[in-house]
Amino acid sequence: MQQYADDTQLFFAAAANSLQSSLASFELCLATLHSWFCHNGLALNGDKSEAITFGTWQKLRKYPSPPGISIAGSMVPLSDKIKTLGVTLDSHLTFNSHTSSVCKSAFYHIRALRHIRKSLTYDMARAVAVSLVQSRLDYANSLLFGISKTNLNKLQRVQNSLARIVLRRHPRCPSSGLLSELHWLPIESRIKFKLSTITYKALSSQQPFHLSSLLHPYVPGSTFTHRSSSQHPLATPRCRTEFGKRAFSYAAPWVWNKIPIEIRSSPSIASFKHELKSHYFAQLPAV
Repeated sequence: MQQYADDTQLFFAAAANSLQSSLASFELCLATLHSWFCHNGLALNGDKSEAITFGTWQKLRKYPSPPGISIAGSMVPLSDKIKTLGVTLDSHLTFNSHTSSVCKSAFYHIRALRHIRKSLTYDMARAVAVSLVQSRLDYANSLLFGISKTNLNKLQRVQNSLARIVLRRHPRCPSSGLLSELHWLPIESRIKFKLSTITYKALSSQQPFHLSSLLHPYVPGSTFTHRSSSQHPLATPRCRTEFGKRAFSYAAPWVWNKIPIEIRSSPSIASFKHELKSHYFAQLPAV
């Protein structure tokens, strides 16, 4: 269960072949929660509640979900997508709807910036671009690890368009070199940068616990070399599906282990981010 100021989220994991029995137990839990709310003078509004199931295409097709779930005496139908903390989640976690929403909002501000660009200095235009558009591209972007190339390309087109506006280049001007001129990492690198930063914070402070508890040092086997063991990599759990590889428990170690040891050993988050950004820039193809 996750609670916020005016919102409560409940979630549970269940095997696809035992979904019905697990759902019955979950509804019993909801009934108990509703009783607790009433006893403590709180309201649990079923009419304002949403429900969704997450899973792979194959599993949800083979084991269809029930039409709805009972919450506080109301039957809440299962949705194809929900919005939580500004992120749109669909039942297959493709982030197609989220990507479309981010692009739509970003292009709205890009068009507005284009209209006033002549009245702004370079520094002003860059500051506006970062605060209004780049911040939307970066918000919760660690969740986008492993999304489709189609969605990545959509987000990258947004950033390329933004760069052309800030630098006052023709709309058909090639995007190569523009991001480097602005010292902006491309979308895919920004996703890995955010994921790496979260991992560094989780390892150094052990917070938040629900993330740090998923990170474990690699235990070398008999074939693990001494040189590799001295680099203190994280253990990457076995995963058979691309869907599962997008989980933090897999994605964080996968990205972290590819970072040079001297960067992973940075004494502070500021130096880590500085060195990591330079590292990702060095990996970009020359223009």
